[in-house]
Amino acid sequence: MACSVSAQTFVAISDVHPNLAHPSIIGVVIGKTDAKGFPDRKNIGSERYTFGFTIRDSPSYFINVHSWGREDYIKSLSESFRVGDCVIIENPLVQTKEAEKEEKFNPTTPSCYKLLLSENHSVVKICSRYEVDTKLLSLLNLPVKDPQDFYSLGDIVANGQSLEGRIINVLAAVKSVSEPKYFTTSDRRKGHRCEVRLYDETESSFAMTCWDNESIQLVQSWIPRETVIFASDIRINFDKFRNCMVATVISKSIITTNPDTPEANTLLSFIRESAEMLDLDDEMGDQFRDSVNVQTIVDVYTVEQLKIKALQNEGKSEPFYGVIFAFISTLNIDNETSKIIRNRCSKCHYVVNERTNTCSFCSSMLPSSDAIPVFASFDLLVDLTDHTGTLQSCFLSDTVAEEALGYTVQEFQALTEAQKTALKWHLLLERSKIYFKVIISTSSRTGLRVSLLSCKLADPVEATQNLPGKGEELPCLASKQLEGV
Repeated sequence: MACSVSAQTFVAISDVHPNLAHPSIIGVVIGKTDAKGFPDRKNIGSERYTFGFTIRDSPSYFINVHSWGREDYIKSLSESFRVGDCVIIENPLVQTKEAEKEEKFNPTTPSCYKLLLSENHSVVKICSRYEVDTKLLSLLNLPVKDPQDFYSLGDIVANGQSLEGRIINVLAAVKSVSEPKYFTTSDRRKGHRCEVRLYDETESSFAMTCWDNESIQLVQSWIPRETVIFASDIRINFDKFRNCMVATVISKSIITTNPDTPEANTLLSFIRESAEMLDLDDEMGDQFRDSVNVQTIVDVYTVEQLKIKALQNEGKSEPFYGVIFAFISTLNIDNETSKIIRNRCSKCHYVVNERTNTCSFCSSMLPSSDAIPVFASFDLLVDLTDHTGTLQSCFLSDTVAEEALGYTVQEFQALTEAQKTALKWHLLLERSKIYFKVIISTSSRTGLRVSLLSCKLADPVEATQNLPGKGEELPCLASKQLEGV
């Protein structure tokens, strides 16, 4: 329902109390949950629906609003406005909140009360932004928590699992937003998820996951590399699959987009100055920041199946993982050492600029007199071949490359050219069990960015079991592929 702002008198949220008669309250929506159904205890077999949202009318005051009722009423009301809209609430019931109980799952608010909406007695009107005081709209850019009370992404990574399950605040920039993924659970409930990649001056990539429709719609409006967020009350957990810490948006969370604070403005300046740095992610740095537990990867692919899977994932930014039993058909380790060994920044693992010997990511955070510590790392491009085809230009780097070659960078550098050539031909003729990560990449020549997460000689029995009837084809195919290598 549309509203007329100028003709009404409103009660400020700071003045709300249970004795008010027919109050009208205006505010901007700063948080909102999905509409959900619950079994109705009074009418067995039927459901009641509910959803909640949070409105704000001043820098210091905001309040939670709850509504219960029929499915049609709740869904219609929930869909009529979004986070960022301005609403007028007429004749709500004002109740004293049970802070300890209610704020476990709802945003923490400075008000001692909550508002309840009744289908028969309350009205919610949506206001046009043109009718609303700009001071009210400016509240959308103020965090609901102390703007200095946040963890940097580097702090989260450094603290690791000591933060498991903690609810914290985060200030970060948006690096990428994935397309929503839809799924059906084992009990046939439909769900969806969306992953946002964050970064700041201390960490170049950190995952934040959204599971509810409201937060997913909000993040879809963010412009990567141009948006800064202050996420209040998000949960931090350790992801066993990716072997790293991740953030999750929960029902308590309130996210402020492009907050108007000195800390956010400093971060915004940083991301604008370091925009070119992010293009380096097309190289092999991902596997340093996403250390996946390969034991959790069980899907086995052939080269042909991997390419088909990639086509099915076209347009999606999220990676997929798998196992392939193949042999390396291109391995140029007897080339110039400078082409396969590069220096990386010890702090963020980006490749150091060879000409200036600086790290594009960390140099902006260090005094000009400070030297950036570096380490030598393998950076190889290899081709993988099995009985179905060849996968070109796969990334093999750092410890995964050391594992596959059987040498550290320092040990490899001490080999003679003859020894490097002998090592190359030994590896080219061996079938390997390879764990991989694939990202659809328009900037890649092949359209894919395939990173090897583990590469070891395959057990012949295991390889044969995963390639039934194909065990005899590979050696013959290998000799054909290797001609002219």
